[in-house]
Amino acid sequence: IALWDIKGKCADMPLYKLLGGYTDRIPAYVSLGFRGEDLNQVISSLEDGIVKGIRAIKMQVGNLTIAEDEERVKMAREVIGPDVKLMLDASTLYRHQEAIVFASKVEKHDIFWIEEPVAPDDIRGSQLVARSTTIPIATGEGEYTKYGFRDLIENRSASILQPDALIMGGITEFMKVAAMAQANDFHISNHGPHHIHAHLLAAIPNALIIEEYFTSETQPIDGGIFLDQMPIVDGHIRPPDRPGLGLQLNEKAIAPYRTG
Repeated sequence: IALWDIKGKCADMPLYKLLGGYTDRIPAYVSLGFRGEDLNQVISSLEDGIVKGIRAIKMQVGNLTIAEDEERVKMAREVIGPDVKLMLDASTLYRHQEAIVFASKVEKHDIFWIEEPVAPDDIRGSQLVARSTTIPIATGEGEYTKYGFRDLIENRSASILQPDALIMGGITEFMKVAAMAQANDFHISNHGPHHIHAHLLAAIPNALIIEEYFTSETQPIDGGIFLDQMPIVDGHIRPPDRPGLGLQLNEKAIAPYRTG
């Protein structure tokens, strides 16, 4: 990733343009409604997101009973209304039989995707879930090579792939997966920091939506280390237009954590 940053700076081009420059703005979502929060806390965070103009929200499911999860989903849809995208992240907590039942119960709530309904190596289980529901299945954050994504594609175990350049061999490998996905009519979202993935999604034609991974508000340490916050405006974020990744360290923010 650092070498691609250097390459962009040598070429005096932002990375997304160096990689193809398909667009300069990407639809974005945020994660709200976490496990461990009670209904009142979930409602409060969802309402706050809507006030801030968020147009796509992902909430967590999978640690409660299916009936309880369904109730949280129903409540979330009522709070955010019909025009905001709602994704559900199960974080591999269901077995495929449970995921099939859960999906059948929440289809009526207009779900944008269900993420990681089963364990990442349960490709057959994910395939069975995908075949059982009209809700798109998203997965891939636990895949470390293009070969794992190849298997997901060949088995139609999802329709949205979520590679993470930080864990799967960097930007070069990410772009290979994106090309495979495009050739097979799969969408790409991402897992991991939007500071890097904004460039990658802006460079490809099959990008669906980007995860706003952290901000100075949600994670003051991680979110504050760069001056570039890439705020969501009108439901989208834009990658920096400076050369390379275009990121500038916030020296004031990192000063308290320096050693030596």
